[in-house]
Amino acid sequence: MSQTPSSNGFAVLRHRNFSFYLSARILGTLAVQMQNVAVGWQVYATTHNLFYLGMIGLAQFAPFLLLILPSGHVADRYNRRNIVAACLALQLLVGLLLLTFAATHLQVVWPIFAALVLFGSARAFMQPATQAMLVNLVPPQDFSRAVALSSSSSHVAIILGPTLGGLLYIYGAVTVYTVASVLLLAATCLMVATKAPPQASHREPATWHSVLEGLRFVMSRPVVLGAISLDLFAVLFGGATALLPALAHDVLHVGPTGLGLLRTAPGAGAALCSIGLAFFPITRRVGAWMFGGVAVFGVGTVILGSTSMFAVALACLLLMGAGDMISVYVRHLLVQYETPDAIRGRVSAVNSVFIGASNELGEFESGVTAGWMGLTRAVIFGGAATLVVTGVWMKLFPVLSTMDRFPHHDKELAERSK
Repeated sequence: MSQTPSSNGFAVLRHRNFSFYLSARILGTLAVQMQNVAVGWQVYATTHNLFYLGMIGLAQFAPFLLLILPSGHVADRYNRRNIVAACLALQLLVGLLLLTFAATHLQVVWPIFAALVLFGSARAFMQPATQAMLVNLVPPQDFSRAVALSSSSSHVAIILGPTLGGLLYIYGAVTVYTVASVLLLAATCLMVATKAPPQASHREPATWHSVLEGLRFVMSRPVVLGAISLDLFAVLFGGATALLPALAHDVLHVGPTGLGLLRTAPGAGAALCSIGLAFFPITRRVGAWMFGGVAVFGVGTVILGSTSMFAVALACLLLMGAGDMISVYVRHLLVQYETPDAIRGRVSAVNSVFIGASNELGEFESGVTAGWMGLTRAVIFGGAATLVVTGVWMKLFPVLSTMDRFPHHDKELAERSK
């Protein structure tokens, strides 16, 4: 018998395991965001080199790219809760390493990059398991609201994390890394306490054929391929986040606290948007909403690169976060609704490759571009390229740009609710 989902976006918290999962994600994200502010400021203050800001992203993405497809197979073969808990513990180890480097007043940056390689390895296994795990924590009729609330809660952490990191940096990097390590320890404990219901387990041997099953599935679904590749290329060029330490220091003339506020603004915009989505989920014209969100992200990036006013920069980053949240929301629902549970980990891994490429590889691209054409020109170029990608993808994937409802949404909900 089907159930009617509650009109209260927070009613999904009545599911104990979802609440534990959500709390672990919030604390883990909060810790990582605090670390990001400290690492970015520390690297730029030590080197004053834009290329090294890009290297922060590359150090995290390189192991991610190598491990993400096998990690999807692992997420389908083994208990996803245990995988996420182990990865949080590994991130805790990275936090302790960064704490040690700061406490010993390290004057070179390569050990920091080495620690970030370890962090990227943990994230490679964590991301597909985390994405694939959510759908099993709540009833089908609550899933869309769980996605929105999970996204909004994560972005609340993205709001608070950089701000806290910037404020705590006043007392030194050691303080930031210490608090972040405590939060990662708590996140690990909460994830261990989460008890997910049995998943559709995949037990065939780990061959290249089975590992690449998720990629074959994505390539066979134009809607899914278009959605995740749009994010890849749009954010790849519009990834100005890596350049925020330089923008804060050289253009906006603010310190680490100002940098923390700048890094907070996209999360604030995303959180406000996702809270609205928790109460008013997108159900019609989903394609137009997705492309519109990416276009808003591009416009915000162009204006960000054109201003030297701190308030305007904050407003642009707020707008970029809201636009990106809409795109993320639609893409996540498309991927999850279209994917059978038995291969959900591998498909989530492919999705994670695209997300990781758009974020970390985009940061590397931004660092290289800024070193070549200058800081503000690189940001403007990235935003303009995002707008071009949006227009091209609307032509390449008309079935996505004209989509009205999520495909198979009603059918799958009805089957799961019987």
